[in-house]
Amino acid sequence: MPFSRAVRAQAPALIKSLKPQYAPTVCKRWKSGPYGYTQAKALVYSKYGDPSEVLSLHTHSISPSLPPNQLLLRTLASPINPADINQIQGVYPSKPPFTSLLGTSVPSAVAGNEACFEVQSIGSSIKSVAKGDWVIMRSTGFGTWRTHALAEEKDILRVEKGGLTEIQAATVGVNPTTAWRMLVDFENLEGGRDWFIQNGANSGVGRAAIQLGREWGLKSINIIRDRKTPEETESMKKELLDLGATKVITESELQSRSTVSEIKEWTSGKNLKLGLNCVGGPVTLALVKTLSPGGHLVTYGAMSKQPLSLPTGLLIFKDLKFSGFWVSRWSDANSAEKEKTVESILQMTREGRFKDIPVQEMRWEWATEGERLVEAVGGGLEGFRSGKGVLVFGDT
Repeated sequence: MPFSRAVRAQAPALIKSLKPQYAPTVCKRWKSGPYGYTQAKALVYSKYGDPSEVLSLHTHSISPSLPPNQLLLRTLASPINPADINQIQGVYPSKPPFTSLLGTSVPSAVAGNEACFEVQSIGSSIKSVAKGDWVIMRSTGFGTWRTHALAEEKDILRVEKGGLTEIQAATVGVNPTTAWRMLVDFENLEGGRDWFIQNGANSGVGRAAIQLGREWGLKSINIIRDRKTPEETESMKKELLDLGATKVITESELQSRSTVSEIKEWTSGKNLKLGLNCVGGPVTLALVKTLSPGGHLVTYGAMSKQPLSLPTGLLIFKDLKFSGFWVSRWSDANSAEKEKTVESILQMTREGRFKDIPVQEMRWEWATEGERLVEAVGGGLEGFRSGKGVLVFGDT
């Protein structure tokens, strides 16, 4: 039977006076399921292969009963790094174990290695962090492309969040840390005198090295790929020069005799002591030939997927040194030093002396479909990008 106009007019006040159990229900997704369980989602894979073929979105529940040494974390931001893709493909040295702990139909691993988390709750024996704190992982291989996670106190580093964004905290542990350690650990470079040269200068590591070099008085020669148009190339050069690069050249310029002669003039032929390589192939050989006698090439990547062939004379007559650097291995072996490095970089960021890398944000809301997330991962490493892909978590 229809309500009268008078009854309808009184309805809002009537509803307000009802006891809570009779209040109308608002449709929304609660972050806790039955009995206080946290509902969580994760991008998982149960075999190695192309991310578009092996990644899937899995939903599971996390018990509210935490062991004394565990924390419940909510993910705030997680970048998409080349190593993450290589790990899913099965070609990366570090491979997280496949497990059934998430309740998947077959043993699976969670993708991703780097993230900023917020502490949601803590076990009774946790002393180093409190609810609401931000943390990052002490080591890679944890699995970060998920809305929530359980971790132990030994797995995390607390981050003082004042003056930082989630993305700044999420991206500090790999690229900037790699740049810092390579500039510090392999050669004793003197500010105001010494130079380093690097390819992949527009990468996260490259941009970090430029800024750290500027801070420490080191001069840098930065190699970028030739862009589609001269205007795009000049725009990228200006962007890196504004960050603090001393010189910026293209790969094609590096392989010209006139540029090689210029490099000798810039560096007095003896002060180009360090090269940083993430490319490999002929372009890196051209870089190596510019190093001063006794110089040191440190390789941390091979984006071209081409080997580096070296003339014997570079070893005998120039006495060059060659090393590799893998930040995952270094982090595992130098936990306390990693904490100091991370905090130093974040403090520079708070003070405005270290700029963010350009990023392409991919929002991960609770309703975001798995296909969309997988597509974002697969497209994150293609061609010239406007920035690093970062998963940014919303109402999860």
